[in-house]
Amino acid sequence: MRNLDEATITQAVLARNSSTADARLCEVMTSLVQHLHAFARDTKLTEEEWRSGVAFLEQVGKACSPHRQEFVLLSHTLGLSTLVLAQNDRRPSGCTEATAFDVSQTRNTTMYDLGADISAGLHGAKGYMSGTIRDAKGNPVPHAAIQVIQPAGEVHNPAANDAERALLQADPVGRYFFSTVVPQSHRVLHDGPVGTMLTALNRHAWRPAHLKFVISAPGYKRLVTHVFREGDPYLDSDALFGVRSSLITHWTQQPPGETPDGTVSNDPFYTLAFDFCLAKE
Repeated sequence: MRNLDEATITQAVLARNSSTADARLCEVMTSLVQHLHAFARDTKLTEEEWRSGVAFLEQVGKACSPHRQEFVLLSHTLGLSTLVLAQNDRRPSGCTEATAFDVSQTRNTTMYDLGADISAGLHGAKGYMSGTIRDAKGNPVPHAAIQVIQPAGEVHNPAANDAERALLQADPVGRYFFSTVVPQSHRVLHDGPVGTMLTALNRHAWRPAHLKFVISAPGYKRLVTHVFREGDPYLDSDALFGVRSSLITHWTQQPPGETPDGTVSNDPFYTLAFDFCLAKE
């Protein structure tokens, strides 16, 4: 097809793509082309803007490595990840809400006994977290595998493929308990093209204080979620759009004295009780 112009180019591309035998691929590509061309028409996209966009995507690609997934971070900061998750991970009422994809590998997972200190050298106020893994009917889920990921320092890569994880296993009646440092606000990696985009949009790179959990058990849907800390200044402006009201929790400050693990603390410490509810597969 020759002599294509702005009025005919979209249909020409759709016709060319329609020969695929993959019906779902054809559906997705048809919608993508239509929306992409509509975007260019609506914004009257200039050649200079097109070049800038291509250069930005090139920079995002160059920033990716086995330890950093800049395209994943871009998806998170544009809200695309939250949208896809909301469309595809619907759970029965009462089940703990999923807030993220699990894009990390587990090769740096360390196994801990229940009650262990999993802070792994992090500094901060000591916190003790406990609860029970249950199903939608309130029954305990025994021996669930619980991975806990906590940001290390002020800057954290939420799309890292080599994230350090603590692995615990719930007991026969679904209980879990451990200690660590109380989470604090932190920024996502912002020294790359996504950070440049956030700055241009007058957006910050901060996430509210949280612990991330990946919980799995036979017969249940894998749960990837966050437990946020009440009172954090970034709860309503999370750079990655992950906050859910049901996951905002209160860490209670306790006076110096005996801790939940039976030791004695000379400093104030914090406690948090939180139950997770898994959905059946």
